[in-house]
Amino acid sequence: MAVLPALFGLLLATVVTGQNVDISPKEAVRRAGDDLVVLCKVPYPIDSCRMTVGGKSYRLIPSNQDEEVVYSGQGLQYGECGAHIKHIREEWNGNISCMLPPKSGSIEVTGAMRLLVARAPGNPQLVSSPQSTFKEGDDFMAQCIVPDGRPAAKITWYLDEVQLLAGVHQPIITSEPGSDLQTISQNVSRSLTADDNGKKLVCRAEHEALDGPKEAARQLVVHYPPKRLEAGPITIFGLKLGAEGRLNVSLRANPPPAAEWTLGDVVLAPPAADASRSAVALEPLHLGGGYYNITLVLTRVAKEDVDRTYYLRVTNDLGQEEFALRLSTMDEPAARKAKSSYLIIEVYGVELDTGAIVGIVIAVLLLLIAIFLVVFAKATDRWCFAGRSRDHTKSSGESDTESAAGQKSRLSALTARVRAALPRGRDRVQAAAPAPDVEDNKALADDKKGVIYAELALGEQNAEKPPPPSTEYAEIVCTEQSPQMKENKE
Repeated sequence: MAVLPALFGLLLATVVTGQNVDISPKEAVRRAGDDLVVLCKVPYPIDSCRMTVGGKSYRLIPSNQDEEVVYSGQGLQYGECGAHIKHIREEWNGNISCMLPPKSGSIEVTGAMRLLVARAPGNPQLVSSPQSTFKEGDDFMAQCIVPDGRPAAKITWYLDEVQLLAGVHQPIITSEPGSDLQTISQNVSRSLTADDNGKKLVCRAEHEALDGPKEAARQLVVHYPPKRLEAGPITIFGLKLGAEGRLNVSLRANPPPAAEWTLGDVVLAPPAADASRSAVALEPLHLGGGYYNITLVLTRVAKEDVDRTYYLRVTNDLGQEEFALRLSTMDEPAARKAKSSYLIIEVYGVELDTGAIVGIVIAVLLLLIAIFLVVFAKATDRWCFAGRSRDHTKSSGESDTESAAGQKSRLSALTARVRAALPRGRDRVQAAAPAPDVEDNKALADDKKGVIYAELALGEQNAEKPPPPSTEYAEIVCTEQSPQMKENKE
């Protein structure tokens, strides 16, 4: 029966061990010679603090701070058991455990953390295809291996200084049996392009035990056919008749290209010149990075040269490219903006993008609105035109006076015709005319009975000058009233 309490106590110790200990950090990576603080804590006072570091057990006393592993924490009464390791040794790589016995009782709780003492890995190794050159479109694969690190190193791929993200595979970490050193390997795959030519593929390894990253690299050599830098026919501007002219064509190719110029029936392969040496073809000039400049020199530009189309064929082992060139004596137009996905409209040689078109439309609408508002305000005497109606009324009197003068002149002409048609007793013309018969005078007197002539003098007259033709006559007709009407008025 004594066996049962022993088994129960062992089971209880197993359950309690490590269950109530808060330990931090749970894992740490340090270089040899670095320091580390490990803290174990329980929610009740403890009797003592013991730590096992590198297989050696240390009883830590808060008052003793002279050892290489000393106590750290607020005190045993607060349930804290901490260790300050001043200088880490490489052989201490492994677990660090703490034991915290309570004030009363025989069951102590324990906790553990993982300490990795960093060890620098070996140099990275870049493994790839042994062939020295590749073609555009080839599938390229490389592997980077960084051996024997503790912990495993970190691998990053670069193409020149640009980090590669696409085509990077998951890393694989392995270790030898019985060794805590780890080897990491990672693959990268890529479909090669012309832009990859001349660039350096870099495998960069980083590790806590290294002062700086280590690298392994290889340069990529990619062959591709000649490629033009601009589409369509090429126009050479700024040439002058009678002067030397140069036809330059820039392209890219690898391996180096061979050029051939066609001028009508003449074919020139650099370095060469025509029979009259009026055209000289130069060797392709390498600008670096697979870019070349191919030039044809015209010693004297003639009018027939401007009317002619020049053809250039560029070839290498992988293909060819053809160019058509025209000459122009006009100045080269301003560089056009690169056309992107947004709308561009060309108006009289000026390209307008979407923003400019919208701005012009808005400006035109605002102008039309402003014109409408001004016309509306002036027509209705509103806003800034509201005070001008009174001024217009005042000035209308002056304008009426001026317009009256024009009306008077028109009335004068009309009255002159009327006076010529109507006989007047006071007219000076009648004095010179022969006297009419008595019967006629009597008939005339009967016709003019009740007619009164009034002479109107318009405008001021000057005595020194003859009166202007502004004298008007008005005919006033008086009618006799019947006796009945007179009685009604009275």
